[in-house]
Amino acid sequence: MSVRLGAFLPTSTPDPARPVLGDVRLAARLAEDGDLDSVWATDHLIASAPMLDSTVTLATAAAVTERIGIGYGVMLLALRPAAWAAKAVSSLQYVSGDRLLLGVGTGNPAHGDIGWRAAERSFPDRGRRTDESLRVLPDLIAGRPATLPDGTEATLAPGATVPPILVAGDGSRARRRAAEFGDGWVGIGQTPAQVRDAAVELAELASGFGRPAPTITIVAFGSGEVNAAVDELGRFGDAGVERVLLAGGDDWRAHLDFLVKVRAQL
Repeated sequence: MSVRLGAFLPTSTPDPARPVLGDVRLAARLAEDGDLDSVWATDHLIASAPMLDSTVTLATAAAVTERIGIGYGVMLLALRPAAWAAKAVSSLQYVSGDRLLLGVGTGNPAHGDIGWRAAERSFPDRGRRTDESLRVLPDLIAGRPATLPDGTEATLAPGATVPPILVAGDGSRARRRAAEFGDGWVGIGQTPAQVRDAAVELAELASGFGRPAPTITIVAFGSGEVNAAVDELGRFGDAGVERVLLAGGDDWRAHLDFLVKVRAQL
């Protein structure tokens, strides 16, 4: 199986001592020129390091490219009212020409709960709120009537094509969420052997919901040597992975050049 290769845009890093805030426009253009599958923006209100707004970042990337996919990697859906999240998604679909990939997650506890408190959202309830939003998100994005969790009936206009929804998380609850609501699952730092086990679990869970098995996207880390990266991507492909998002270090330009070289060898 041929693996698609995606890159994170230079908008953040987990290390507060090494913020990565680079040229989003240049990065998006280089990724498209290098025939990468997609570019992705991380998402949070207040994280452990500086981070740009994900929707603004993706709109910028969409404006300077024509073909490459643009992805939330991943949207913290429970930080927002479902209708506002859907409005951002449908608008991005419109301005990008239906190139959006909607990654959804509940957030890394390593960032703490300050962002949630600042947004006046419950950190402990984020899983439940994510499920509630996922139930109504497709109708909201498409411009169909939807009943929100509090009973409000709402219809957004204009509607848009519902993008692929990719649910992130390495725990059993996240995989169940992906099987119930998602078109795909995003795993972080998984090995090919772990992916094979997850694929079996995802297929069984999806069957129980009467849905097809989710596709698999993996976030992997490191740069290293081109041939070694190509071999590793081949092992992921053999395990059933559709897409790998290869995250790098603080030199975003060097890492993007590395990804383009890897893509050329696939």
